[in-house]
Amino acid sequence: MRTFRLVIACPDRVGIVAKVSNFLASYNGWITEASHHSDNLNGWFFMRHEIRADTLPFELEAFREAFTPIAEEFSMDWRITDSAQKKRVVLMASRESHCLADLLHRWHSDELDCEISAVISNHQDLRSMVEWHNIPYYHVPVDPADKEPAFAEVSRLVAHHQADVVVLARYMQILPPQLCREYAHQVINIHHSFLPSFVGAKPYHQASLRGVKLIGATCHYVTEELDAGPIIEQDVVRVSHSDSIENMVRYGRDVEKMVLARGLRFHLEDRVLVHNNKTVVFD
Repeated sequence: MRTFRLVIACPDRVGIVAKVSNFLASYNGWITEASHHSDNLNGWFFMRHEIRADTLPFELEAFREAFTPIAEEFSMDWRITDSAQKKRVVLMASRESHCLADLLHRWHSDELDCEISAVISNHQDLRSMVEWHNIPYYHVPVDPADKEPAFAEVSRLVAHHQADVVVLARYMQILPPQLCREYAHQVINIHHSFLPSFVGAKPYHQASLRGVKLIGATCHYVTEELDAGPIIEQDVVRVSHSDSIENMVRYGRDVEKMVLARGLRFHLEDRVLVHNNKTVVFD
Protein backbone atom coordinates (compact mmCIF):
# COMPACT_ATOMS: atom_id res chain seq x y z
CA MET A 1 0.00 0.00 0.00
CA ARG A 2 1.34 3.41 -0.98
CA THR A 3 1.51 5.78 1.98
CA PHE A 4 2.67 9.26 2.82
CA ARG A 5 4.92 9.49 5.90
CA LEU A 6 4.50 12.65 7.92
CA VAL A 7 7.33 13.14 10.43
CA ILE A 8 7.32 16.03 12.90
CA ALA A 9 9.51 17.38 15.72
CA CYS A 10 8.57 20.57 17.54
CA PRO A 11 8.37 22.26 20.94
CA ASP A 12 5.79 20.43 23.03
CA ARG A 13 2.46 22.13 23.72
CA VAL A 14 -1.24 21.40 23.88
CA GLY A 15 -3.09 20.80 20.63
CA ILE A 16 -0.45 19.39 18.27
CA VAL A 17 -2.04 15.97 17.76
CA ALA A 18 -5.52 17.46 17.46
CA LYS A 19 -4.42 19.99 14.88
CA VAL A 20 -2.62 17.43 12.72
CA SER A 21 -5.41 14.86 13.03
CA ASN A 22 -8.08 17.42 12.15
CA PHE A 23 -6.07 18.52 9.14
CA LEU A 24 -5.84 14.96 7.84
CA ALA A 25 -9.48 14.22 8.60
CA SER A 26 -10.58 17.35 6.73
CA TYR A 27 -9.05 15.85 3.59
CA ASN A 28 -10.37 12.34 4.33
CA GLY A 29 -6.84 11.10 5.11
CA TRP A 30 -6.78 7.54 6.42
CA ILE A 31 -4.09 7.12 9.09
CA THR A 32 -2.66 3.59 9.03
CA GLU A 33 0.01 4.10 11.70
CA ALA A 34 0.49 6.79 14.35
CA SER A 35 3.40 7.23 16.77
CA HIS A 36 3.93 10.00 19.33
CA HIS A 37 6.56 10.78 21.95
CA SER A 38 6.86 13.63 24.44
CA ASP A 39 10.37 14.35 25.75
CA ASN A 40 9.47 15.94 29.06
CA LEU A 41 13.10 16.64 29.93
CA ASN A 42 13.71 18.81 26.87
CA GLY A 43 10.14 19.89 26.18
CA TRP A 44 9.99 18.46 22.66
CA PHE A 45 7.31 16.47 20.89
CA PHE A 46 7.84 13.89 18.14
CA MET A 47 5.27 12.42 15.78
CA ARG A 48 5.16 10.04 12.83
CA HIS A 49 1.99 9.28 10.86
CA GLU A 50 1.49 7.06 7.84
CA ILE A 51 -1.47 8.03 5.69
CA ARG A 52 -2.93 6.08 2.80
CA ALA A 53 -2.00 8.10 -0.27
CA ASP A 54 -5.11 7.04 -2.19
CA THR A 55 -7.38 8.70 0.39
CA LEU A 56 -5.91 12.17 -0.06
CA PRO A 57 -6.91 14.54 -2.88
CA PHE A 58 -3.37 15.75 -3.57
CA GLU A 59 0.25 14.73 -4.06
CA LEU A 60 3.28 15.75 -1.97
CA GLU A 61 3.74 19.33 -3.20
CA ALA A 62 0.11 20.23 -2.60
CA PHE A 63 0.26 18.50 0.80
CA ARG A 64 3.28 20.61 1.76
CA GLU A 65 1.53 23.80 0.66
CA ALA A 66 -1.64 22.97 2.62
CA PHE A 67 0.23 21.86 5.76
CA THR A 68 2.76 24.71 5.93
CA PRO A 69 0.53 27.10 7.96
CA ILE A 70 0.16 24.46 10.69
CA ALA A 71 3.90 23.76 10.65
CA GLU A 72 4.63 27.46 11.06
CA GLU A 73 2.06 27.83 13.87
CA PHE A 74 3.77 25.12 15.92
CA SER A 75 7.39 25.82 14.83
CA MET A 76 7.67 22.34 13.38
CA ASP A 77 10.72 20.68 11.89
CA TRP A 78 8.87 18.36 9.54
CA ARG A 79 8.94 16.35 6.35
CA ILE A 80 6.49 14.39 4.23
CA THR A 81 7.71 11.49 2.07
CA ASP A 82 6.11 9.07 -0.37
CA SER A 83 6.65 5.35 0.20
CA ALA A 84 6.50 4.84 -3.58
CA GLN A 85 9.67 6.92 -4.04
CA LYS A 86 12.44 4.52 -3.07
CA LYS A 87 15.44 6.06 -1.38
CA ARG A 88 18.74 5.75 -3.25
CA VAL A 89 21.46 4.01 -1.23
CA VAL A 90 25.22 3.97 -1.77
CA LEU A 91 27.05 1.26 0.17
CA MET A 92 30.69 1.51 1.18
CA ALA A 93 32.89 -1.36 2.37
CA SER A 94 36.52 -2.39 2.64
CA ARG A 95 37.56 -6.05 2.77
CA GLU A 96 35.15 -7.67 5.23
CA SER A 97 32.07 -8.91 3.44
CA HIS A 98 29.55 -9.93 6.10
CA CYS A 99 27.62 -6.66 6.45
CA LEU A 100 27.69 -5.87 2.74
CA ALA A 101 26.65 -9.41 1.76
CA ASP A 102 23.79 -9.32 4.26
CA LEU A 103 22.43 -6.00 2.97
CA LEU A 104 22.70 -7.15 -0.64
CA HIS A 105 20.85 -10.36 0.21
CA ARG A 106 18.09 -8.47 2.03
CA TRP A 107 17.77 -6.04 -0.87
CA HIS A 108 17.73 -8.90 -3.39
CA SER A 109 15.00 -10.60 -1.28
CA ASP A 110 12.90 -7.39 -1.16
CA GLU A 111 13.40 -7.00 2.59
CA LEU A 112 14.85 -3.51 2.11
CA ASP A 113 12.65 -1.10 0.19
CA CYS A 114 15.30 0.97 -1.54
CA GLU A 115 17.42 1.31 -4.65
CA ILE A 116 21.08 0.36 -4.17
CA SER A 117 22.74 2.64 -6.68
CA ALA A 118 26.40 1.72 -6.17
CA VAL A 119 29.04 0.20 -3.95
CA ILE A 120 32.28 2.08 -3.25
CA SER A 121 35.31 0.31 -1.81
CA ASN A 122 38.94 1.08 -1.16
CA HIS A 123 39.79 -2.52 -2.15
CA GLN A 124 38.92 -4.87 -5.02
CA ASP A 125 38.04 -7.89 -2.87
CA LEU A 126 34.24 -7.58 -3.03
CA ARG A 127 33.82 -6.66 -6.70
CA SER A 128 32.59 -10.03 -8.01
CA MET A 129 29.95 -10.36 -5.27
CA VAL A 130 28.59 -6.88 -5.95
CA GLU A 131 28.62 -7.17 -9.72
CA TRP A 132 26.72 -10.47 -9.49
CA HIS A 133 23.84 -8.29 -8.24
CA ASN A 134 24.25 -6.00 -11.29
CA ILE A 135 25.26 -3.09 -9.08
CA PRO A 136 28.08 -0.73 -10.13
CA TYR A 137 31.29 -1.23 -8.14
CA TYR A 138 33.76 1.62 -7.77
CA HIS A 139 37.28 0.97 -6.53
CA VAL A 140 38.59 4.14 -4.88
CA PRO A 141 41.93 3.37 -3.19
CA VAL A 142 42.92 5.58 -0.27
CA ASP A 143 46.51 6.73 0.00
CA PRO A 144 47.33 7.01 3.74
CA ALA A 145 49.72 9.86 2.97
CA ASP A 146 47.12 11.90 1.07
CA LYS A 147 43.47 10.90 1.49
CA GLU A 148 41.95 14.05 0.01
CA PRO A 149 41.84 12.89 -3.66
CA ALA A 150 40.12 9.63 -2.69
CA PHE A 151 37.42 11.35 -0.69
CA ALA A 152 36.93 13.94 -3.40
CA GLU A 153 36.13 11.03 -5.72
CA VAL A 154 33.86 9.44 -3.10
CA SER A 155 31.99 12.73 -2.79
CA ARG A 156 31.66 12.97 -6.55
CA LEU A 157 30.29 9.42 -6.83
CA VAL A 158 27.79 9.94 -4.02
CA ALA A 159 26.55 13.13 -5.68
CA HIS A 160 26.52 11.48 -9.12
CA HIS A 161 24.24 8.72 -7.85
CA GLN A 162 22.06 11.26 -5.99
CA ALA A 163 22.31 9.19 -2.82
CA ASP A 164 19.68 9.74 -0.14
CA VAL A 165 21.70 7.68 2.31
CA VAL A 166 25.27 6.33 2.47
CA VAL A 167 25.87 3.15 4.46
CA LEU A 168 29.33 2.30 5.80
CA ALA A 169 29.11 -1.49 5.82
CA ARG A 170 32.46 -1.99 7.56
CA TYR A 171 34.21 0.70 5.56
CA MET A 172 37.45 1.01 7.49
CA GLN A 173 38.26 4.63 6.74
CA ILE A 174 37.32 7.79 8.62
CA LEU A 175 35.25 10.17 6.51
CA PRO A 176 36.49 13.76 6.33
CA PRO A 177 34.57 16.43 8.28
CA GLN A 178 33.30 18.14 5.12
CA LEU A 179 31.60 14.97 3.93
CA CYS A 180 30.07 14.38 7.37
CA ARG A 181 28.63 17.90 7.38
CA GLU A 182 27.35 17.74 3.81
CA TYR A 183 25.46 14.50 4.47
CA ALA A 184 24.45 15.07 8.09
CA HIS A 185 22.08 12.32 9.29
CA GLN A 186 22.40 10.63 5.90
CA VAL A 187 25.52 8.53 6.57
CA ILE A 188 24.95 5.37 8.60
CA ASN A 189 27.79 3.40 10.17
CA ILE A 190 28.01 0.05 11.94
CA HIS A 191 30.52 0.00 14.76
CA HIS A 192 31.51 -3.38 16.15
CA SER A 193 31.11 -2.27 19.73
CA PHE A 194 28.31 -1.43 22.12
CA LEU A 195 29.10 2.30 22.02
CA PRO A 196 30.09 4.40 23.86
CA SER A 197 32.28 1.56 25.15
CA PHE A 198 35.41 0.58 23.20
CA VAL A 199 35.58 3.39 20.68
CA GLY A 200 38.02 3.09 17.78
CA ALA A 201 39.97 0.11 16.48
CA LYS A 202 39.85 -3.52 17.64
CA PRO A 203 36.94 -3.20 20.11
CA TYR A 204 36.67 -6.99 20.54
CA HIS A 205 40.27 -7.10 21.66
CA GLN A 206 39.53 -4.27 24.09
CA ALA A 207 36.44 -6.08 25.35
CA SER A 208 38.33 -9.33 25.85
CA LEU A 209 41.03 -7.59 27.88
CA ARG A 210 38.34 -5.94 30.00
CA GLY A 211 36.59 -9.26 30.65
CA VAL A 212 33.13 -8.10 29.60
CA LYS A 213 30.16 -10.49 29.64
CA LEU A 214 28.25 -8.76 26.85
CA ILE A 215 29.50 -7.60 23.47
CA GLY A 216 27.45 -5.81 20.88
CA ALA A 217 27.18 -3.58 17.85
CA THR A 218 25.96 -0.03 17.32
CA CYS A 219 24.36 1.49 14.24
CA HIS A 220 24.69 5.26 14.28
CA TYR A 221 24.80 8.35 12.13
CA VAL A 222 28.28 9.55 11.27
CA THR A 223 29.45 12.91 12.61
CA GLU A 224 32.76 14.70 12.68
CA GLU A 225 33.47 13.22 16.11
CA LEU A 226 34.60 9.61 15.73
CA ASP A 227 31.98 7.01 16.76
CA ALA A 228 29.94 9.63 18.62
CA GLY A 229 26.99 10.28 16.28
CA PRO A 230 23.31 9.77 17.16
CA ILE A 231 22.61 6.09 17.84
CA ILE A 232 19.90 4.42 15.75
CA GLU A 233 20.03 0.80 16.91
CA GLN A 234 22.05 -1.52 19.17
CA ASP A 235 22.08 -5.14 20.24
CA VAL A 236 24.22 -7.47 22.34
CA VAL A 237 25.22 -11.11 22.71
CA ARG A 238 26.47 -12.80 25.88
CA VAL A 239 30.06 -14.06 26.10
CA SER A 240 32.07 -15.69 28.86
CA HIS A 241 35.64 -15.96 30.09
CA SER A 242 36.08 -19.08 27.98
CA ASP A 243 35.43 -17.27 24.67
CA SER A 244 38.49 -16.45 22.63
CA ILE A 245 38.84 -13.20 20.71
CA GLU A 246 38.14 -15.18 17.54
CA ASN A 247 34.86 -16.42 19.03
CA MET A 248 33.91 -12.91 20.05
CA VAL A 249 34.60 -11.64 16.54
CA ARG A 250 32.42 -14.42 15.10
CA TYR A 251 29.55 -13.70 17.49
CA GLY A 252 29.95 -10.00 16.86
CA ARG A 253 29.63 -10.32 13.10
CA ASP A 254 26.17 -11.82 13.48
CA VAL A 255 25.08 -8.95 15.73
CA GLU A 256 26.60 -6.36 13.38
CA LYS A 257 24.59 -7.66 10.42
CA MET A 258 21.28 -7.59 12.26
CA VAL A 259 21.83 -4.19 13.85
CA LEU A 260 22.90 -2.53 10.60
CA ALA A 261 19.98 -4.00 8.67
CA ARG A 262 17.48 -2.87 11.30
CA GLY A 263 19.00 0.60 11.53
CA LEU A 264 18.95 1.04 7.76
CA ARG A 265 15.35 -0.17 7.54
CA PHE A 266 14.28 2.30 10.24
CA HIS A 267 15.95 5.09 8.27
CA LEU A 268 14.43 4.03 4.95
CA GLU A 269 10.96 4.00 6.51
CA ASP A 270 11.42 7.48 8.05
CA ARG A 271 11.21 6.10 11.57
CA VAL A 272 14.24 7.97 12.94
CA LEU A 273 14.03 11.52 14.27
CA VAL A 274 17.21 13.24 15.44
CA HIS A 275 17.19 15.90 18.15
CA ASN A 276 20.57 17.22 19.26
CA ASN A 277 22.72 14.07 19.49
CA LYS A 278 19.86 11.74 20.37
CA THR A 279 17.36 9.81 18.29
CA VAL A 280 13.71 8.93 18.66
CA VAL A 281 13.07 5.70 16.75
CA PHE A 282 9.46 4.73 16.11
CA ASP A 283 9.97 1.03 15.48
